[in-house]
Amino acid sequence: MSCQWTRRALLALLSASALFLGACGSGSIESQLEPSRIVVFGDGMSDLGQGGSRYTVNDGAAINVWTQDMAARFGTALTTAASGGTSYATGNARIIAEPDAAGSTATPTVKEQIDTFLAGSAAGPSDLLVVSAGTSDVIAEVAKVTAGTQTPAQMIGNVRQAGRDMAAQVRRLVLGGATHVVVMGPYHLGKSPWALTTSQVDLLTDAASKFNEELLVAIVDLGATVLYIDAPLLLNLMVANPSGYELLNVTDPVCISVDPGPGIGIGAGQINSALCTPSTLLAGANHNAYMFADRVYLAPQAHRKLGEYAHSRVRERW
Repeated sequence: MSCQWTRRALLALLSASALFLGACGSGSIESQLEPSRIVVFGDGMSDLGQGGSRYTVNDGAAINVWTQDMAARFGTALTTAASGGTSYATGNARIIAEPDAAGSTATPTVKEQIDTFLAGSAAGPSDLLVVSAGTSDVIAEVAKVTAGTQTPAQMIGNVRQAGRDMAAQVRRLVLGGATHVVVMGPYHLGKSPWALTTSQVDLLTDAASKFNEELLVAIVDLGATVLYIDAPLLLNLMVANPSGYELLNVTDPVCISVDPGPGIGIGAGQINSALCTPSTLLAGANHNAYMFADRVYLAPQAHRKLGEYAHSRVRERW
């Protein structure tokens, strides 16, 4: 039944997009959107360093996170809200649940990030808003399964709810006046080094898939204003054809920056890319040839490819 609903949701989203684009005229599609501002909400996948570091290799490169890459392609600078910018995304943030993936209650949820934005600003017609979340929710729910405090079935139920919760936050932005909202859920975490090293490939793939299914079903009527970025599709393609994305290694983390604390939420004593710099890489490794920085989060090259993909989808859509 869930597969049928997912298929219907995807078809409806595609149909809505086609109708909207068709209204702009036939023939070639010329993008009309030149964002005056890009605003980002989310977790570690799009964190530009709210806490000082990014969840990738902190190599000092001008661009090493996908949202920043996408913004740069539009000619727009993107910086953290902590530094006066418009990227509110914060590592380990969950959508509405607390504590965060690493057990902290100080991390603003995606809902709270949106609360802060809406309290001080209204979305304008040329704003591009990005909601990229779900990875931390999957991590937190899988941790409960690993700890034996909930069953896999209960975990899937909670992950599904998190997908619906994210859709509700997207809807808040649309009701608040947003006309261009980019939405991205978790990639298929069964492809991550975390899954490969813990034999949780099926569990993590199922969790990410169920999150995205619920998200898509719940935003199916927002096709005129919301664009879904298919991160699972792109990362699956990267894994299947690394050289096509200028990658050599798509299975191992390039960082060796072990965090004795809870880190990214997958356990103590694990690699945490927020601590990763060029001095904490595998010996002799070219980090730009690796897909993963730690066992969950992407290295810079994969981020840039995701940013390029997201930019092209927005250009095609608006």
